[in-house]
Order: sequence, then structure tokens, then C-alpha cells
Amino acid sequence: MTTTERSPGLINDHAHLADVPAIHRLIQYWADETGDVLPRSEGEIYGTLRDFMVLRDVQDGREQIVAAGALHIEWKDLAEVKSLVVDPKQQGRGLGRVVVEALLDEAGRLGLRTVFALTTTPAFFERVGFQQAAVSSFPRKVWNECFRCPKYSNCDEVAVSIDLRDKGLRDGLLRDGPSA
Repeated sequence: MTTTERSPGLINDHAHLADVPAIHRLIQYWADETGDVLPRSEGEIYGTLRDFMVLRDVQDGREQIVAAGALHIEWKDLAEVKSLVVDPKQQGRGLGRVVVEALLDEAGRLGLRTVFALTTTPAFFERVGFQQAAVSSFPRKVWNECFRCPKYSNCDEVAVSIDLRDKGLRDGLLRDGPSA
């Protein structure tokens, strides 16, 4: 658990069992409201809970999950950022960026080489140092999950990726880049 430098009272943390309903509510909100996030059942979230990081707002003596995202390992050198969500009342504060930074730090700690995301908002990820990529660059993703997705035949998502081998560049982007 770490306090963020961007905002006092915000804590990055690995998700706990008690966080699942809040994570589910955020994912379902964005899945229903915009379709930018794929819906996930509570069962799916419980099953992948160890993939999730949350951003807790602990101000005023109460705690609230204000953002969440998952880092799902696809292979020995590859992981995906999934289900990145921010409370709609907290949009524009750079909280999505804080979660992505925490997920990238975790990926680096694990020794992963590449992190990718499939997104309808590639510009957000580009501001964090990702670059657009061909979805065909991630065949394990396509054949393990994409073909089961309801959007498969009409996918509107763009692949983005970041190479963690250039850690100096990544650290500079995360530390000095514009806030998302």
C-alpha cells in the first residue's frame, strides 16, 4: 500500500475481497454508460482479484474506491491492462494515470517486458508512454479471449503497448509527463 504523490489521502493498494462490489459497480457503470469497458461479473472479478490494483480515497475518515485496474499476465514477457475504471465523479483528476503507473510498476517488478491494452481511448494511454500497435502483435490475447468477446466481429478497440525494457524512458514519462 502506497500513498500517491499526486493527492494526499489517495492510496494505491492491491484489491481485497471486500473491494469486489465497488470494483464491479465501477466496471458495470462504464460498460453500461459508454461501452468503453467490457462488463465483468463479480465472479470474474473474484477469480482475477490478484490482478487488480485499486486507488482508495481515505479522506474524512471514510474509505472509497475511486479507481481500479487489472494487470493480467498473458505470457512470460507480456501482460495486459484490463478493466481500467475511474469513478465518474472523480474524472479529470489523473486517477486513471495513477492506476496505470502502479500497474506498470508492478509489471516491472515482476520482470515483464511488454504491457499492452485494448482501448477505445488510445490517447490516454499514449500520454502515459504507450504507443499504438497492431492487435495481431498479441496473438495469445486474440486466440485466448478476443474470439469470445461480444465485440469480436465489430471490435472498436485499438491496441496500445509499452516496452518496459527502456525503463529510464518509462520512468521519465511517468514522472514528468502530462497528467491524464
